[in-house]
Order: sequence, then C-alpha cells, then structure tokens
Amino acid sequence: MSKYIAIATFGSFGDVYPYIAIALELHRRGHHAVIAASEIYRQIIESVGIEFRAIRPLGSINMQEEGEFIGLLSSCGQPLEYGISYLIAPHLRATYNDLVDVVGDADLVLTHHLAFAACVAAEKTGTPRVSGVLSPGSFMSAYDSPSLAPLPTEARNRAMTLVANDAIHRAFRWQARFWSAPVRQLRAELGLPPSGDPFFEGQYSSKLVLGLFSQLLATPQPDWPPQTRITGFPLYNHQERQSLSPELETFLQAGAPPLVFTLGSLVVWTPGNFYLDGAIAAQRLGYRAVLLMGKAADEIAPHQLPEGAIAVNYAAHSAIFPRAAAIVHHGGIGTTAQALRSGRPMLVVPCAYDQPDNAARLVRLGVARMIARQHCTADVMSAELKQLLSEPSYAVKAAEVGRLVQAENGAASASDAIEAYFEVSHQGLKPAVYSSSPLS
Repeated sequence: MSKYIAIATFGSFGDVYPYIAIALELHRRGHHAVIAASEIYRQIIESVGIEFRAIRPLGSINMQEEGEFIGLLSSCGQPLEYGISYLIAPHLRATYNDLVDVVGDADLVLTHHLAFAACVAAEKTGTPRVSGVLSPGSFMSAYDSPSLAPLPTEARNRAMTLVANDAIHRAFRWQARFWSAPVRQLRAELGLPPSGDPFFEGQYSSKLVLGLFSQLLATPQPDWPPQTRITGFPLYNHQERQSLSPELETFLQAGAPPLVFTLGSLVVWTPGNFYLDGAIAAQRLGYRAVLLMGKAADEIAPHQLPEGAIAVNYAAHSAIFPRAAAIVHHGGIGTTAQALRSGRPMLVVPCAYDQPDNAARLVRLGVARMIARQHCTADVMSAELKQLLSEPSYAVKAAEVGRLVQAENGAASASDAIEAYFEVSHQGLKPAVYSSSPLS
C-alpha cells in the first residue's frame, strides 16, 4: 500500500543527497515521498521528480558566506555552535510552521539529525517518525571514538579510554544544553512534555534509527540506540548519469590517472592554499592534478597553475573519482562515501563537524592517510602522498573496500526498513495525540 512519507533535512549537499536517494527509491516502490529542505535545493530535488517543500531558512542561506564564516570559526573550534545558534535556532519556530502541515499529513516522517523542528512537529501531530544518522561519529559512542585514539587492546587501558571518552561526552552534553535551549522552549510553548536533549537521545526515533553509512566505517556499539539499523551508504546514483566536461575528459585521456583534489560544497569556500599546495605536491611527485575548486576555477588562468594541473568548477564524484590515482579531500561523509566506492586510496584533510572522525575511520580502515588542516602544506602533502602512493597496501585495501561498498544499496536497505516499520506498526496508522497547529 502506498504511503506518504515526508523527509526533513538540513545542511550541505552531503546532507541532502542521501535523502534524495532514499526518496527516489521510495518513489520507485510506489510511495509518495516529499523532501522538505532549504529553497536552495528546490531545483535539484524537483529535477528528479521528487516533490519539494521549502522550509526556513529559505534563500537566506548563502553557501559562500556561510562557508567563509564557518571556515574562520573552524580554527577556534566553533563551527557547530555557529551552525546551531545562528542558522537553526533563530528560524526554529518558522521552520516548525513550515513543517507542521506537511508532517501532519504524512504517514511517516524521516528526519535528519539536525531537523529539530521536524522532530517537534512529528510529536505534536502524532506522526510516526524514523530518524537518520549520516555518519557514525554522531552517535557519540564511548566505545568507538576513533577521532581520539584507537582503543588499546589491553583491558585496563581500554577501561581508562572509555572513562576518558565518557568524560568528553559529558562535557559536550553540558555545552550542548545551551544550544538546545530554544528547542526546549518551543516544546514548552506547544505543550509537549520534556524530552531528551535533541543532540543526543532526543534526535533518535524510539522505533527505528537508520545508520545511513557502511558497516565498514562502524558497527553498532553497546551505547547506540538498540533500534539502530545500518543500511549502507544511500548514494545519489543520478550523479552517475552526469558526464564530465569535454575539457576535463580531454585532460584525463591525455595522460596517466591524476590526483583529484576536492573540498566538497561548503569547505570549498575557504580553501586557503589547499589547491595550490596540492597541485605543487602532485607535480613534485610526477602526477597530474584535477582541482575541483567551485566557482574559483572560473577566476584562475591555466598559467597560474603548475604544469599538469587543471582547475574545474565541478565534476560528479562518481564520474571522476574512479579515474583518479588517489583522492585528496576534506572527509565530509558524502565525499567519503563516493571515494570509498571508487576503490581509490585517499589523503584526508579534515576541517570541522564529522570530518575528523570520518578521516580517523578511513585511516583505521587502511585506505587513507590524514593531515591536520593547520599542517596542510605542499611539503607535508608531498610526503604523505608519497607514502600513500608508494605503499601498495593502500591501493589493495582501497580496491577491496570499493568492491564491498559497490555491493551495498543503502537506499534500498533504508526503504526496506521503512516498509517493515509500517508492517509492524498497525499499517502505519498514527495516533491522534496532539492537534496540528502552527505557531503565531
């Protein structure tokens, strides 16, 4: 039986593409899926035949301005606080008003981990909710914190590490309670009872949590919600139909596989010397370089780059990554997924958010090396890339992992889990607990 499923997401393209993949799969199965997101994603969502609903902040998100500001804050460890306090919290009531009708009409709502207003709207309207988690670090597990240090094998040291991780998580929880205060206030205004912190237990559906990543990155831990199901990466396969530009295609065919450098859709606005240093490092090692620089590529002349480098605005990762000798990227979960699928080794230069944790997991997996952003120079990149490219184990392991990721179908697994949820939840009927009412 066809169901009406609302999907609420927030963030960059890496936060939106996985939900597009799930919506397309649900649509293929005969369900009606609608994605609620910022206005900037309307065209890409509607172009693949998925219904779109704009939620605030609307066109007020300027990716360049936000990327530049977040880049500045990254050096002092404040990008998450900025994102919550200035991009989400001021619009919380307006976003709730945008969502309450679409959520109230749905048979089920699927929420991104920062879609706080959607969680509140689902509870207010009594709509069943499934939550999604895009990267394993979001679970904040004391048992699995590779962004710190690998857990030692000796039992006593392991216990000490767990205690240390728990202390770090408690400190973060204390800080996060200030960020989540607007959510608690909104709940009180709507007459909803107190609940868990929206950054922690409050983000998870009590019925089903979808880990939208590969089990190669993480497996369920004792302190994860027991209702978690890992689906594999829900990759937006529509990208695979995008061809490379004639200029880039000509470049690729003219020589050996290049090194590909990218900073995703947000960090690209604050690249520093990443691209120039990367091109220099590639030249020193005898490799060509493809620099995915965003709009900056339109402003740079070929003679400003080292010989053997080409700057392009954009290239679909699924099309360019498999043709690379290695990939140098920021560690965003969307880029990470496509890089793993390509079967190519990686050098990761994390900036903020989940990126350091993702990078540490890739290193632990044996497919990557990592450089701290503040230490990323041409000299350091040259040394790290030399190790990455000269040690065969990285290429062998990357190819092995690539085959495993290619066998995954995260969108199908997520859809299977959602349909199974309906089957065991009284045919998806939602209890009429609260009335739907927008805030004035």
